[in-house]
Amino acid sequence: MRIRTYTRISTDEDHQPYSLEAQDQRLGAYIQSQEDWVLTGRYTDRMSGSTLDRPDLQRALADARLRRYDLLLVYRVDRVARSVRGLSQILEELDRAQVVFRSATEPFDTATPAGRMMVQLLGIFAEFERATLIDRVINGMERKAARGGFLGGPVPFGYRVQPKTGLLIVDETERPVVELIFAQYVEKRLGTRSVAKWLNERGHRTRAGRHWSHVTVFNVLRHPVYAGRIAFRGNTYDAMHKPLVNLPTFEAAQRLLDERGEDFSKRRTNNTDYMLSGLVSCARCGNHYVGAAAHGRSARYRYYVCFSRQRYGEHGCQADRLPADELDEAILQTMLATYADESRMARAVADACQRAEEDLPQHRHELATVEAVIAKTERAVERYFAAFEGETLSAKRLAGRVAELDERLNELNTRRQELLDAIDHERWTGPTETDLGDLKETIEEAIRAGTPAQRKALLRMLVASITVESREAIHPVFRLPAEPPVRLMSTMVDPVVQHANRFARIEAFPICLP
Repeated sequence: MRIRTYTRISTDEDHQPYSLEAQDQRLGAYIQSQEDWVLTGRYTDRMSGSTLDRPDLQRALADARLRRYDLLLVYRVDRVARSVRGLSQILEELDRAQVVFRSATEPFDTATPAGRMMVQLLGIFAEFERATLIDRVINGMERKAARGGFLGGPVPFGYRVQPKTGLLIVDETERPVVELIFAQYVEKRLGTRSVAKWLNERGHRTRAGRHWSHVTVFNVLRHPVYAGRIAFRGNTYDAMHKPLVNLPTFEAAQRLLDERGEDFSKRRTNNTDYMLSGLVSCARCGNHYVGAAAHGRSARYRYYVCFSRQRYGEHGCQADRLPADELDEAILQTMLATYADESRMARAVADACQRAEEDLPQHRHELATVEAVIAKTERAVERYFAAFEGETLSAKRLAGRVAELDERLNELNTRRQELLDAIDHERWTGPTETDLGDLKETIEEAIRAGTPAQRKALLRMLVASITVESREAIHPVFRLPAEPPVRLMSTMVDPVVQHANRFARIEAFPICLP
């Protein structure tokens, strides 16, 4: 039986109850005690068990789907997941791949119904332990807040942290800027955008050296730390640090913010109202365009604006604003015309297939080399463990050398997965004429009868990029789907982005807005 192990620690190994070395030793001994078990690989993560987005865990699941091993062995169940939901997802995926899951220190495995039930129960206890830890941390932070101590995190502009005490102390170089922000907003009655513009024109910058924006100004005005208060979980407490503004000024700023409705977190937004948000990029500064609106005397005007210009004004970027309705319609019509151009599509398919075919031999050769090095490195790890068990190698030297080899194996396995993914994409042969005809019909249907959400989904599927030089020079690039798109009107599933070939891009004719 082909066995692979999974080990994990959260932070500093020296402060973990189950070090990677201890887990590896126990797993190795357990494997040797079983007949016909052959260790074929190891997976190791140094991350929290609260998330499943761990590199080697995902690699283990990917290898399971490819049937590269028969059993996944862990030291304890909480090494693989600390929540019932996460554990269930992992077990379901392993079960679909017909891979058994077993714990070396807990007498349960998923080869039997009883074992599967007990693994679920262990996951419940792991989740309970994590929740208890979170409660203890929150209670500790609440006690610290009640004493007026700084709770950590980003240090507010205008302060520094005293290393010995952990308390906030005033930064005399930044303090005047904080006082100016409150004075301009409360006394001069400027809005947050006007305050940001006023600061930028006079050369003031944030701690990171960036321009001030209405958001960063708002964050200063809202933060109770400047009034000598510490906020935690809806409560505020008297702080131990020195305030930068008096309480009446701070309270006046809060009333003015509420009256003007400048709390952005409470504003309702409708992302589907801007179909191209996140797809349009600025050729001047590289940032994305975002949706914005303005109210005239008789109507509401929608437009796209470069993020740098919206946040920092013309000091950030001088790119043109683009009328949203006109740009949305121009992109949809250009997309329809591009996919209806049979000769252009045929050239795109041929070029993409040729480039994929040219890379395939090189990637296959590299994959063979990487897998040979992985096998050699895993054999070296086994020899080190054999030397340790034969008492010819000390534990200290074993740990150091195996740690180096494990790091190397992680790099090699990551590269192997990248090559496997690339080879899968390079076997792509392109859509058929029937597929392209269905795609054209889907686009026409979405333009004619689709909802804004359906049109936005279509654009997410087929738009690779839209680069704006000016109103007169907008350059869309579309994706060539690796398989037929599903009907947006029924399922709204998006297979194209997941399976699009990395070579398959179609540059459309530039767009000029009136």
